[in-house]
Amino acid sequence: MNSVHLNGRYDLHTHTQASDGMNTPAENVRLAKQKGLAGLAITDHDTVSGIPEAMEAGKQTGLDVIPGVEISTRASEKDVHILGYFLQYEDEQLCSRLEQLRTVRETRNERILEKLNELGIAISMSEVISGLGRELGPDDSVGRPHIADVLVRKGVVADLREAFDKYLAEGAAAYVSLPRVGPVEAIAWIKEAGGAAVIAHPGLYGDDDLVRHIIKEGQPSGIEVYHSDHGPGEEMRYSGMAREYGLLMTGGSDYHGVRQGQVFHGDLGSRSVTADVLEQLQARAGRP
Repeated sequence: MNSVHLNGRYDLHTHTQASDGMNTPAENVRLAKQKGLAGLAITDHDTVSGIPEAMEAGKQTGLDVIPGVEISTRASEKDVHILGYFLQYEDEQLCSRLEQLRTVRETRNERILEKLNELGIAISMSEVISGLGRELGPDDSVGRPHIADVLVRKGVVADLREAFDKYLAEGAAAYVSLPRVGPVEAIAWIKEAGGAAVIAHPGLYGDDDLVRHIIKEGQPSGIEVYHSDHGPGEEMRYSGMAREYGLLMTGGSDYHGVRQGQVFHGDLGSRSVTADVLEQLQARAGRP
């Protein structure tokens, strides 16, 4: 870590156009600089393709950029996300595994569109991709927010929240979940790639028994206590769980950019941690 940043703060959960964020990796870095952060992590869904651009932007701006990923997993009939930090993002085995997950995501997206069409809402994948306003990179990932954008533009729903509540969230009319890697295995993948694994936004799962099971079986380095969708109750509960199991308490905004005039999930820098947390996370990276 750069010594000039010892008193700075870090947002450890941000997304870019490499997955379902609105900004380029470099734009996220510049925004972090504007907001007075010392650095940020790039944690796109099932891809590390945005990291090199962000790292270069970090060198130009003097910000620390932490290479990361957010792996989509499935357990107890719930979508569970595992964050990885300080991993060797060019590791061939990791990249191959992430490619397999993106293939599952592509199939899921097609099934979602099939369900929407069955509901009388005509949307094609070419329409979703054209709505990106840019060329889709070979390692980039299309997500539900991209489909939500089209639903808003077509006037099917008023905003992104309604798109998820009515059609895309778990249990909604067009929701689809396919078999995926389990969270314990994803934690192992991150460790094998030299990284430190963290359970993302545990409060969103509504199942603390599952969270405890993942902790006991997977032995992650940390748990995301501070998140844009966590209130004071969740922060208190998961900070207690972190102390109980000797986990680091991490945090991040889960920033995806501005869609349809709304910041999704939270504004960049709205949740952050101090440099000492980051240093401890780095120290735990790659441990067996």
